[in-house]
Amino acid sequence: MRPARHPVVRVSAAERVDLAPQAWPRTVPAVEQVLREGLDLAPGVTFLVGENGSGKSTLVEAVAMAFGLSPEGGSTQAHHSTRPSESPLASALTLQRGLGSPRWGFFLRAETMHGWYTFSEENGGPSFHELSHGESFLEVLRQRFDSPGFYVLDEPEAALSFSSTLGLISVLQRVVASGGQVLCATHSPVLAAMPGATVLEVGDWGLRPTTWDDLDLVFHWRQYLADPHRYLRHLQEE
Repeated sequence: MRPARHPVVRVSAAERVDLAPQAWPRTVPAVEQVLREGLDLAPGVTFLVGENGSGKSTLVEAVAMAFGLSPEGGSTQAHHSTRPSESPLASALTLQRGLGSPRWGFFLRAETMHGWYTFSEENGGPSFHELSHGESFLEVLRQRFDSPGFYVLDEPEAALSFSSTLGLISVLQRVVASGGQVLCATHSPVLAAMPGATVLEVGDWGLRPTTWDDLDLVFHWRQYLADPHRYLRHLQEE
């Protein structure tokens, strides 16, 4: 068997895990499953899809930190902090790296990108603040997602229109073609439909592999778009 060469082959518990089983984040089923069973990451793109509070962002944050990335975003060379709020999960994880794989990575985290823009500008980077929210995301994608590496994204669709989300898929396809690897938490049925991607659904059951057609997210979007009033009338009744 040929040795794996993508940046992160497997995520598993460290030899010493100083996290109480009855305390957050181990009370999140997906987190506990990764600590108990580990998580193999395939080459290419892996999407974590689930409801708010399911643990997908906690997991991608911890994996990014275990790789050497700042919890508030940026590359492996850029570390900044505005207000620490990350979970202690990263210290409980260990990563199996691919043989000879790239060590460079980038973490794009929607909720903290404003702070990273300031950090980048103060260190000689471009003035992302002068662009609109969506335009700045697209410019980051254009400038930073341009080489093999490990790319972690947390809900990148937050700033993107439908057409721009399709553009993100094109960027991710180029990353994969160059030998890069992507781990992405998302609520977007558009992103999750990317051809060739691995899709893991996150919920009360933990993590489970699935297909785009079988995602609860896709089912509800289909139902809503077919007849929005079926959903909205319940809100009016309340």
